[in-house]
Amino acid sequence: VAALQEEKNSLMSENEIMNDRLEQLDDSLDDPNTVVAKKYFNAQLQLEQLQEENFRLEAAKDDYRVHCEDLEKQLIELQHRNNELTSLAEESR
Repeated sequence: VAALQEEKNSLMSENEIMNDRLEQLDDSLDDPNTVVAKKYFNAQLQLEQLQEENFRLEAAKDDYRVHCEDLEKQLIELQHRNNELTSLAEESR
């Protein structure tokens, strides 16, 4: 029982230390002058920029997909027209 009590006290002490460190880290993020906070805010800004870029690229991809589908339809129509004209040319020969 004594060993378990000692282990419990040790774990509680370690938990308090970890909570203090966590609070310090939270406080350092709140202070915009710390290196950690600057890196955090820069990372956040970069993430937002990358998300915007990703959204822009997704929209462009969708536009290109629609354009490609239109071109494929035109190609099929032109192939059919070419076949018709070839057939008419052979017929007139």
